[in-house]
Amino acid sequence: MAARHEQLVEDLAGRLAPVRPLPRPGLRAAAWLGAALLLGAVLAMRFAAVGMEGQAPADFQLAMVGALLTAIAAAYAAFVTSVPGRPVGWALLPLPPAALWLGASGLGCLRAWVSPIPDLHGEHEAVGCLGFLVCVSIPLSLLIVAMLRRACPLRPNLTAALAGLAVAAAAATLLAPFHPHDTALVDIFTHAVVVAGVIGVNVLAGGRLLTRG
Repeated sequence: MAARHEQLVEDLAGRLAPVRPLPRPGLRAAAWLGAALLLGAVLAMRFAAVGMEGQAPADFQLAMVGALLTAIAAAYAAFVTSVPGRPVGWALLPLPPAALWLGASGLGCLRAWVSPIPDLHGEHEAVGCLGFLVCVSIPLSLLIVAMLRRACPLRPNLTAALAGLAVAAAAATLLAPFHPHDTALVDIFTHAVVVAGVIGVNVLAGGRLLTRG
């Protein structure tokens, strides 16, 4: 009987294919961020017909720094939490830069409310910003979900939420250099809707795609 068991174990072991280990989360996050930068450069040729007029206000600059740091931290946290056995506390990593992003955006909203900005560019520019955010978010969401699936995350919804936050922050960061004018209330509302939508879609769709049966 023992010999049969040993033979069975040998047969099963002989059918196993070698598994290539995944790169470190930092390297995978860097690869995704590099793809985001490349995509932003390509889309800039289409959407950046008009550049930033004058120097951006301090709150806008702080918001974009916060968005950039949020994209980096959220992407890293997403890839870390996608690996079984990693501490779930990594999910808190993007919270400080996200607070900076939201806080500085709130200051810009307050300034725009106190001193309303005339609509010099019309509805066309607002639609262009929205189109840029959507065109960036869709491929980046598909890419990061495809990369995260290789790790078989045990908390797919949490990992998908972090991925959505990374995508939304990256899209906002890539839009900043090509924003045609100072931030107005309609811009902040549009960006907020896109950010919430990207995170929500990633949680609903990405969470299911990351779930292994």
